[in-house]
Amino acid sequence: MSESNPARTGTGTTGESEVVDLCSELIRIDTSNYGDHSGPGERAAAEYVAEKLAEVGLEPRIIESHPGRASTVARIEGEDPSRPALLIHGHTDVVPANAADWTHHPFSGEIADGCVWGRGAVDMKDMDAMTLAVVRDRLRSGRKPPRDIVLAFLADEEAGGTYGARHLVDKHPDLFEGVTEAIGEVGGFSFTVNEKLRLYLVETAQKGMHWMRLTVDGTAGHGSMTNDDNAITELCDAVARVGRHKWPVRVTKTVRSFLDELSDALGTPLDPEDMETTLAKLGGIAKMVGATLRNSAAPTMLGAGYKVNVIPGQATAHVDGRFLPGYEEEFLADLDRLLGPRVKREDVHADKALETSFDGSLVDAMQTALRAEDPIARAVPYMLSGGTDAKSFDDLGIRCFGFAPLQLPPELDFAGMFHGVDERVPVEGLKFGVRVLDRFIDAG
Repeated sequence: MSESNPARTGTGTTGESEVVDLCSELIRIDTSNYGDHSGPGERAAAEYVAEKLAEVGLEPRIIESHPGRASTVARIEGEDPSRPALLIHGHTDVVPANAADWTHHPFSGEIADGCVWGRGAVDMKDMDAMTLAVVRDRLRSGRKPPRDIVLAFLADEEAGGTYGARHLVDKHPDLFEGVTEAIGEVGGFSFTVNEKLRLYLVETAQKGMHWMRLTVDGTAGHGSMTNDDNAITELCDAVARVGRHKWPVRVTKTVRSFLDELSDALGTPLDPEDMETTLAKLGGIAKMVGATLRNSAAPTMLGAGYKVNVIPGQATAHVDGRFLPGYEEEFLADLDRLLGPRVKREDVHADKALETSFDGSLVDAMQTALRAEDPIARAVPYMLSGGTDAKSFDDLGIRCFGFAPLQLPPELDFAGMFHGVDERVPVEGLKFGVRVLDRFIDAG
């Protein structure tokens, strides 16, 4: 680390000293999102965040889009309010977890083996905690940001954001008045190349989504009878075709930039057409990167029938479809060809793909902040295979990046932490993120 960081000087509570407790406490608030309002909701987390912000002089607003589905928003006045504002956003909901599968209870927030464990540790209560820690430290010490900052802690991201970011963008766009740029989740994490170079992947693009329901109608009948119009058979054939399909490689601008950067870092050419060789060089991030080279459609749910000796008249399936920026039409055409004429396809949730360039003062600020805390850091652009609340904020003309900085041990399977068992975040990674975010705010 180079010159001293203002967030680490002085006495009393600092962002670094409280970020671990903030993360642990957020994890202990069960905000499991089952996609149907059957979970506990995000209200308790919204109130927790609001209390932490109010303690340091902010006036947060809690906005509830549905009973229990609450988001918290606050604005910090900057030194120059005439400058465009920055949005820092994170979601407080998490995907469900089965405690029996975990080493430490997923809602314990236990601190063990140098990590904070629990559902949401990397997706994304770590960033929520880092943001809270930095903001509280700056406001306690009277350090205004250079420009206004809008903070948004959001509900429902894990089910598409309908009751969180989408609700705020549609019903309360005034909260984001003057915001032109934003940072959020799944970016700024490290990939160690060697002892002289560590890449930090900044998300500048993300795939679009078509979560869809597939339906086939057939002829109902007795299970003992021959039936050539069995809805289950027809549907399973179609789902198998989709699930086994090898989608063609399509190299987008962002992925090309990432591969060029990685090729330079490794000192060897990377061929996106030779995926086996290319991905073998990427270690723990291979899954994340590999999924950004193609459109994809993953069958995830099947449903049919109500009795073993009854052939049902209808069968359904759900598919998680993702398409690259610029390739939505190709994706849907290929999908319909695979499904065939008997399968009815309807969207459960659909959203666009995003892509922005890796340039400008905000990107410079990311690189500056990272290099100040890690002299061998190099920020590089990459595409996220999933989606975030950035899709909603893009509708307001906000340029969005994924930048939740974490320096990670090379052996940690970071990609496997997302929605996985034994999700955890390194304590030192959280403290690193606090230092970087504090510098980033000053530089941006």
